[in-house]
Amino acid sequence: MRSLRLAAIICFLTVISWAQTSRAQSPEEKTAKYLESVRHQPGLLLAFLQQMPKGGDLHVHLSGAIYAESMIDWASEGALCVDRSTSKLIHAACDSCEPYKNKPSVRCAYQDHVLYTQLVDAWSMRNWHREEESGHDHFFATFEKFGPAMEKHVGDALAEVASRAAGDRLQYVEVMNTADGAQAAILGDKIGWDIGSGFGSNADFGKLRDKLLAGGMSDIVASVRGALDSDEARKKEVLHCGTAQAAPGCEVTIHYLYQVLRGLPREQVFAQIVLGFELTKADARFVGFNLVMPEDYYVPMHDFDLHMRIIEALHKFYPATHVSLHADELAMGLVPPEGMRFHIRESIERGGAERIGHGVAVMSENDPIGLLREMAKRNVLVEICLTSNDVILGVSGDRHPLPVYMKYGVPVALATDDEGVSRSDMTHEYLRAAETYGLSYADLKRMARESLEHSFIPGDSLWSDGRELRRAAACEDDNASGDRVSVKCQKLIGTSERARMQWKLEQAFAEFEKKL
Repeated sequence: MRSLRLAAIICFLTVISWAQTSRAQSPEEKTAKYLESVRHQPGLLLAFLQQMPKGGDLHVHLSGAIYAESMIDWASEGALCVDRSTSKLIHAACDSCEPYKNKPSVRCAYQDHVLYTQLVDAWSMRNWHREEESGHDHFFATFEKFGPAMEKHVGDALAEVASRAAGDRLQYVEVMNTADGAQAAILGDKIGWDIGSGFGSNADFGKLRDKLLAGGMSDIVASVRGALDSDEARKKEVLHCGTAQAAPGCEVTIHYLYQVLRGLPREQVFAQIVLGFELTKADARFVGFNLVMPEDYYVPMHDFDLHMRIIEALHKFYPATHVSLHADELAMGLVPPEGMRFHIRESIERGGAERIGHGVAVMSENDPIGLLREMAKRNVLVEICLTSNDVILGVSGDRHPLPVYMKYGVPVALATDDEGVSRSDMTHEYLRAAETYGLSYADLKRMARESLEHSFIPGDSLWSDGRELRRAAACEDDNASGDRVSVKCQKLIGTSERARMQWKLEQAFAEFEKKL
């Protein structure tokens, strides 16, 4: 009997202890525990991550973000034809829809499932097999094929990006787009490469900038702003913003990075860089610029140092402009080993990059450990594009440097890169990260917070310490799940777009965790 009483007491105390522990757990701890309970159940893990707030996507190429199915619709509306042998869109008189005709209207694809499948596969990574074709070559070849479909559909593309972002529980997207078409490149070609006798002096680059400004750059800036007004109006129309039927995408904030095509001749690249700087000065919707095109192509490799010198020289005229740069989107074999020794370091130290896109070959850089420590000290974030790095470079799993960046305290945020071409979305980027690297809820939550902290949204931060993510004094005692916000915190949120966006994320986390 005594032993039974003792067992009962022990059982009672165990229950009490369990109940106290359960009551002591915060919603965040319970959420973290739930993630661990479904970590090896892909369906439940996907559902969890789909609902999780994710902050911002900082690495999005507009044309690459669009799914091929939308491109087919837009090409059809534009009465474009397609070359069956190459899957390239063309402006021409179309053939009839018979299968033996080589240049049918894109509209024929709606009744021809073979053609429709061919276009989706050719314009994306769907059904691509790495054993049969280079992912790098297939990926970058898609843009030339579907490019004409984007004509007059930038607004529709922005609507698709915003809509998918909302579905992924994103609040903010920075979209890269060469928004002027070819205007700056044409002007640069007209002005030429006149930098005097010096190669890299600031005075020479300043002189060439002055010629571009005097030669019509302001007209290009005005043209871009006018086009963006129209494109954003179209986005709002598609999403029914401002009406009772407004789509969730209306709540997603989009800012823009001007996209410089670094594979062009140097005088054209220079003109585009100047335009990127000028746009950030003239229009608050443009928050920075980036250099794009495959890093392993001849001109980007040959002129890499020159491009960094240009940015370094021009940045002195525009000290407030933000810069994010693609660097080390490379893998062994794409370029000679010495071509992977310096791109990240030079992008940061000379190009002034506040963020690095991809950074896959960081461990091939000179003194990689020293570079990682420098990046952590400078608080330079890396935009991690897991799916893109896998399909283009064949780098995934243990070969990807994400765990190394995290080990050395380099801030990271997941990004989609070209989700339409890759056939992915942000939720699946989080799924890949969680499954491959065993990331905890705290890890994923920090990445979401880092995405907004390292965004180029203007204004003061909600965090007083961008590394430790400690709340600013104005909001340190405020509860994101509460209905009332202190006057001091209201003032910070009301005067800073960045803090307002960050507070919105904290509220979304509080609501998400409360449900679990």
